[in-house]
Amino acid sequence: MELSAVRFRNVKKHRKRLDVGPIHLNIPEGYIVALVGQNGSGKSTLLNMLIQTIYPDEGSIEWFGQSFEQEIPMSLRQQIAYVPELPSTEEYFLTPDEAAAFRAHWYPNWDAERYEEMMQRFEVPRDSKLRKMSKGERRKYEIAVSLAARPRLLLLDEPSSGFDPFSWKKLIGELREVMKEGQTTIIMATHIVDEIKRLADYVVLIHRGQMLGMVEKDSLIDSWKEIWLNADSSVIEELPDVLQWDQETPSTVRVITSDAQRMEQVMKDSGWIPLKMRSLELDEILELWIEGHMPNGVY
Repeated sequence: MELSAVRFRNVKKHRKRLDVGPIHLNIPEGYIVALVGQNGSGKSTLLNMLIQTIYPDEGSIEWFGQSFEQEIPMSLRQQIAYVPELPSTEEYFLTPDEAAAFRAHWYPNWDAERYEEMMQRFEVPRDSKLRKMSKGERRKYEIAVSLAARPRLLLLDEPSSGFDPFSWKKLIGELREVMKEGQTTIIMATHIVDEIKRLADYVVLIHRGQMLGMVEKDSLIDSWKEIWLNADSSVIEELPDVLQWDQETPSTVRVITSDAQRMEQVMKDSGWIPLKMRSLELDEILELWIEGHMPNGVY
């Protein structure tokens, strides 16, 4: 893998309701990584450990190849932007421009032109106090100021929460444009399947505080298929990486595989012609993964 943006080494965090970890995770620099899992699985805990609002009880974390015994230095903090799921109350009584002016002093790479463009594109009201904004309006402001900071590491917790479909499409476009510049790593916690499919380069699955693995998204989606064959159950032993199967009719077998390319080659070599084939949806794949069917190529 490429240079690391973030590395978790045997990280554990003990919570009242859920212990998170041990987490072994190496996130490459310059990609979008989606942290995926049910609510309360530990995704937000990982993000908060990266900005040190929460500290691990065990293990260590590296940012761009550096680890620190205590607080991360100001020079590193100024390279990180974070959009939490719930906005902070510290700026409640400020207008967007007043709050942005404060943040501009914090970030040395602050891009005022980008801020203006984002605020106009997302149609964020400029004269309203942040506390009076709707959830979607406040979210758009948070995205605008985070991107204006031109961070090296951008952390997004449920980034499209509160967005209408039109604003969501704009958000996807903006994040893609940021990645074209090649200077940012994005880690986003999300449960929106379309968000993962459109944006993520890698998927990290977290379930009940445990990391089940990290895999390339395109490989994950391309490899899992459901196939119907004109055959009986005797063929199952000859097919590779069969996760599930059933005899739907006396002459039709349905199988699910996690290695479609290899399966198709075996069928071709054996002269079996599939009756029908479909790629599994991402949510179906994640459910099978949680059940214990590990994808190929897991880091």
